[in-house]
Amino acid sequence: MSCLPNTLNSFWLWREVSSKLGVSNPLYKYWKDTPNLKLNNKYIFVEKNKLPTKYEYIEPRLTDLSGHLPIKFASDRLHLNEHVFSYEKMKLYKEFEYKYVQDIKFVNIKKFFRENGIQVGKNSIVQLGKTKDLELDANSTFYNLKDDYGIVVYG
Repeated sequence: MSCLPNTLNSFWLWREVSSKLGVSNPLYKYWKDTPNLKLNNKYIFVEKNKLPTKYEYIEPRLTDLSGHLPIKFASDRLHLNEHVFSYEKMKLYKEFEYKYVQDIKFVNIKKFFRENGIQVGKNSIVQLGKTKDLELDANSTFYNLKDDYGIVVYG
């Protein structure tokens, strides 16, 4: 089990930024005043409102990823097979909101938690799965979802 990271509320997907600006892929590495974030060593994000002045004009045209995570990263953090977010035939697929940016599929985890009344603290560890496979302890909170699925929040 792993903790869910802060969502991407204050970040832009680098692939989208570089595509819309027409700049080379590693350019963000030279922007000393623009913090970046890597998820799974695959997804690179640059902080909002921190782009170099020369490129600030692009920000209104970028996709807001508030509450979203890439599906592969979200499935890793929730210890859940990625198929739940990938195929409409999966029981929980329609419970989530999705967004595509530059051929990367994002899932809105924040909205899902809010709609299901799931309280997740900043340092909480979260596990989503079939009810029979979840481990409960004295410091955990269990949330029952539909079709024999549930979420356990530890801490």
